[in-house]
Amino acid sequence: MDLQETILIVEDEYGPRESLRMILKPFYDVYTVSNGQDAINLVQKQDISLVTLDLNMPGLSGIDTLKEIKKIKPEIEVVIITALATNGQDSFRVGASDFITKPFDATEVTTVIRKFIEHRNASLKYKNVISKLKDPHHL
Repeated sequence: MDLQETILIVEDEYGPRESLRMILKPFYDVYTVSNGQDAINLVQKQDISLVTLDLNMPGLSGIDTLKEIKKIKPEIEVVIITALATNGQDSFRVGASDFITKPFDATEVTTVIRKFIEHRNASLKYKNVISKLKDPHHL
């Protein structure tokens, strides 16, 4: 049996956070937090495959949260979900994989998430093969 991928939803508003949780829960293990600091704490403790991240949050901004997540675990895919498309585009410079604008559509969310989970898994497999090839004891 395949290990189920783990998604972290970072959203300060209850409605969008719960909507995302309900959309993704049938396919993934899902954690939800309402702020950037809680997201960083969870990323340090749990094996997270992908983060959905709101940019406009009180306290630690979405961009600062994104930067910290990428410092801790660069392999985590981060999909921005925001009402302001221009902010989402700015997030690519600091490591976001994609962005979805609010209000979001369930089909778009599942399609984008699936695409980046597959991308992450392919990348991890590739890195594993390369490290085995570089290991002189493997041959």
